Amino acid sequence: MRRWNRTASVVSCLVSLGVASTSFPQQAHVQEQPGPGKLVEAPAHFRDVHPPLFFHEEWKAAPGAKEAPITQDAVGNPDLELKLYGDPKGILLSGSAGKPDDPLRVWTGTCEGPCAVAFRDKNNYVDLTGLAKIRWSTRVSGFHKLRPIVKLAAGNWLVGDHADGEISDDHVTEFSISDVRWLRLDIDKVVAKGSWLVNPDLSKVDEVGFVDLMPGSGHGQGGYSTVSQFAVYGKAISREAR
Repeated sequence: MRRWNRTASVVSCLVSLGVASTSFPQQAHVQEQPGPGKLVEAPAHFRDVHPPLFFHEEWKAAPGAKEAPITQDAVGNPDLELKLYGDPKGILLSGSAGKPDDPLRVWTGTCEGPCAVAFRDKNNYVDLTGLAKIRWSTRVSGFHKLRPIVKLAAGNWLVGDHADGEISDDHVTEFSISDVRWLRLDIDKVVAKGSWLVNPDLSKVDEVGFVDLMPGSGHGQGGYSTVSQFAVYGKAISREAR
């Protein structure tokens, strides 16, 4: 009986070793396959690519008073056209050139109603899909908020739900366009209308800018917004392209 048990044990061990020897290569093969939760790099044509800088604007000093209605003369980028909506006379250029603690900036404190500023590149539309983004340097007081606005190539205006509010100093912030929800914008009255839009087509945008949907309160901290830098990252699309 003991001899049989000993023989059976040897056979069992040999069988176990055989199973193990055949399972090791299979296990190694399995480990090479991506398991649950393992990240696999996507093919190059599926990867999102950060778009280049489309334009950047820092205001330039206009001759005359330190605080005056803003005009095209204050735009430093020669490729951009300045567009004003709502209460153009209330949108002022304030600050001092070359002074970081008092930068040149658009100021909405004297707007008697909602007011908006937009830029139009003379040569190109911009594609704001994918990882397109806006970077701006803002300072906001009171209950005011600054929001992005876009004019589509078809002529429709949209206003986004991203909003930067009260901060005690000028700060540079950025946000992805893909994270923004949009409403229609009545550009004549500068008011939002309708319901949230589902995936509006931002692949061909004519103008990009910002809006303050509240009237200013004048000088003081009651309510205003300022923008000293404004940059858009997106793919340029020639206006001459068919």
